[in-house]
Amino acid sequence: MKKHAIIPIFIPHEGCPNDCVFCNQKKITARQKPIHAEDVKHIIDQYLPTLTGRGLETVEIAFFGGSFTGIPIEEQQAYLAVAKQYKDEGRIDKIHLSTRPDYINEEILDNLKAYHTDIIELGVQSFDDSVLQASNRGHNSEIVYKSCELIQAYSFELGIQLMIGLPGDTHEKSVYSAMEAVKIGPSIARLYPTIIIEDTELLRMYERGVYQPLSQKEAVFTTKEMYKILDAAGIQIIRVGLKSTDIINEHGAITGGTYHPAFRQLVESEIAKEILEEKLTSLLCSGAYRAPGSEFPEDPEQKPCFTFQSNSRCFSNMIGNKRSNKEYFAAKYPHIEIRYTENTLLADNHYNVIK
Repeated sequence: MKKHAIIPIFIPHEGCPNDCVFCNQKKITARQKPIHAEDVKHIIDQYLPTLTGRGLETVEIAFFGGSFTGIPIEEQQAYLAVAKQYKDEGRIDKIHLSTRPDYINEEILDNLKAYHTDIIELGVQSFDDSVLQASNRGHNSEIVYKSCELIQAYSFELGIQLMIGLPGDTHEKSVYSAMEAVKIGPSIARLYPTIIIEDTELLRMYERGVYQPLSQKEAVFTTKEMYKILDAAGIQIIRVGLKSTDIINEHGAITGGTYHPAFRQLVESEIAKEILEEKLTSLLCSGAYRAPGSEFPEDPEQKPCFTFQSNSRCFSNMIGNKRSNKEYFAAKYPHIEIRYTENTLLADNHYNVIK
């Protein structure tokens, strides 16, 4: 059961001084007008009744959509005062916001501390300077390292957002970004494959033929490798792929084939497949069982039978999106029988293969 809930407050295109090539914030948030403190209170009051009685351990108010710390300080304080009131009353547990690396300094962090902010996510996107420049981010990687260090020095919980497939990006550069994130040590991370949204410079670059989006297969492969690096370091990956909205969906205002409504499952299914195949191959090649390609009895009842196991939460990843993993193993290993079962003792993203 889900133990964590977020009340999202979207601050559309507020505070952002830059027009990154991939961004059209008005379309992403599907809003045209700024919101006020009373709007924040109204949104929270709408959400809270739906969260009661669900056994949640943590409820957060999260300011997303723009560069929160770039808006005028008076507006920041007005929004944060509302959130702090709910936190002081014990109705929410944490205050969470996202911003740009170049809008972090001691004065900003002092203000956030005064309003009991807990989590700061930075839209880092890439640690490669050439990618940042080609994406018109308006800063280099040096400011990213400095801002992360300062946030952690103030004892805020740090989050890092990374994008895959930006202009000038490569598989190796994306993997490098994941490795640099591990060195910094955020507690949470998000991984976003780049999609092309209407009314952006990236769309115009695509139309001019100077930018080619990743294929879905390429995006899944690179994101998978980044996921494994972050996960192995104990960093909680709270989102993989953009959330579906009225604008961002398979039929919305996007171009290119990278977007998928279940992108996270595509990635986690590939990871599950790798783990399962490694364990299966180890058993087949151990000498106790015949390796793939050797002669097995034609009688199905005499086929060696292996059982793949996961807990209930990861069972769909073990099976694969639209049963892709089951089909893969059935096609590649036709001479063995494979059964899929749940094992409640297994942790998330852990899989067993037994004979």
